[in-house]
Amino acid sequence: MVFGHLPIVFDKRVLRPRPWTVAQSRWAAELLQAMPGPSVALELCSGAGHIGLLALAMADALPLRLVTVDVNPAACELARRNAEAAGLGERVDVREGRIDAVLAPEERFDLVIADPPWVTSSMTDRFPDDPLIAIDGGSDGLDMVRSCLDACDRHLMPGGAVVLQLGSPGQALRVQDHVRATESRLSAREIRPFGVHGVLMRLSAGAG
Repeated sequence: MVFGHLPIVFDKRVLRPRPWTVAQSRWAAELLQAMPGPSVALELCSGAGHIGLLALAMADALPLRLVTVDVNPAACELARRNAEAAGLGERVDVREGRIDAVLAPEERFDLVIADPPWVTSSMTDRFPDDPLIAIDGGSDGLDMVRSCLDACDRHLMPGGAVVLQLGSPGQALRVQDHVRATESRLSAREIRPFGVHGVLMRLSAGAG
């Protein structure tokens, strides 16, 4: 399929790229273009890599690098193929494993893109064509979201940004509760409607 302007390969082992998620790539690219100097972006729960790769391609004139992370070996295989097909292979580092296992404690990123599973476990049977590993977010849909937020708190540069995909405005409110309760450096800055019922949320990190 063509995602934005990039050819993307995927199969039933990963989540099928949704055309409306181009909006997440576009927002990420806009934020990257506003950052001074060379930047490094991180994509969590990357799947086939399409969202991060398109963001990188949209901001192609800038000296950018991208690190993608996914626990699914099939997703990482496809992300590497897609990076090479887009001519971005030398600028993309695909890492397979849990977030805390594949990111070094000292690593910092200017931007984080995250599309974690956010469907509640009780609702996953409504999406029989989607692999559970890509959609099952636990009892409230936020298990992996919270893991991503905690990783962002540790690895985001001061003043950096997060573009997070969520399933509903209610989840966005619970994300705000989470970052307050954990005394995170992160704070919510903007929420945009997304897809049918979902939202995109931009967070930023203070000096902390």
